[in-house]
Amino acid sequence: MNPSDKALVVFQGKKIRRTWFNDEWWFSVVDIVGALAQTDRTRKYWADLKNKLQDEGFEPSEKIGQLKLKADDGKLRLTDCANTKNMFRIIQSIPSPNAEPFKQWLAQVGYDRVQEIDNPELAQKRMKELYKSKGYSDDWIEKRVRGIAIRDELTDEWNKRGVQEERDYAILTAEISKATFGMIPSEYKKLKGLKKENLRDHMDDLELIFSMLGERVSTEITQKENAQGYSEVEHAAKRGGKAAGNARKETEKELGRPISTKQNYISEPEKKKKLQHKNKK
Repeated sequence: MNPSDKALVVFQGKKIRRTWFNDEWWFSVVDIVGALAQTDRTRKYWADLKNKLQDEGFEPSEKIGQLKLKADDGKLRLTDCANTKNMFRIIQSIPSPNAEPFKQWLAQVGYDRVQEIDNPELAQKRMKELYKSKGYSDDWIEKRVRGIAIRDELTDEWNKRGVQEERDYAILTAEISKATFGMIPSEYKKLKGLKKENLRDHMDDLELIFSMLGERVSTEITQKENAQGYSEVEHAAKRGGKAAGNARKETEKELGRPISTKQNYISEPEKKKKLQHKNKK
């Protein structure tokens, strides 16, 4: 499963990292321990809890997997993870008033994912509701959802053609962005004053459209020429980005302004309106 916004969920204000592995969700144990245990030393708590679990007959070495999750610095690092079944067992050993509602939440997350596999439209519906709650317009949301689908199609092609390393995905994405906008994603985020936020969540309609164009053309070229291996896929990505870049430049001439700006999609008036609505509640 390729990285996406779905790799992070929230329980009562606490961020829980997760990853799709062996056809099921695996959750970061330290994140869940941090959400339940009232301690500032989460990793020490987890280390002690592992010893306790082993004494109780639960073998952490067999039940816990080391999977790569995104750390606070944005890098993927090996992290102790457990599937839903084993997370229930770990939670049983954590004395916390949040334990029961957390179990119900965990079960619901797993159930939702099974439903989404059977009916992908449910995943899109959930995503749209999340964006709408943040103040995004319906038109923007439709473009964002379509952009995610186009991105998934592209990464699926890369995967089928021998590109599987996360580092290679990042480099190819940067190549398309550079050719499309004249900036790699990290430079683009700097332009918009972003740090850990998702860049595309802060793009306006035209920025999203040209992002989609660069990635869709890259997919078409990759398929048309049956590109194989990293070098051929990279060549297709650069050309796809260049096609989108040329279209961007022509559009900028017609509009008399740059497509890429410091502005974020949700304008200040919309933010204030949303805040006022919340205050009324």
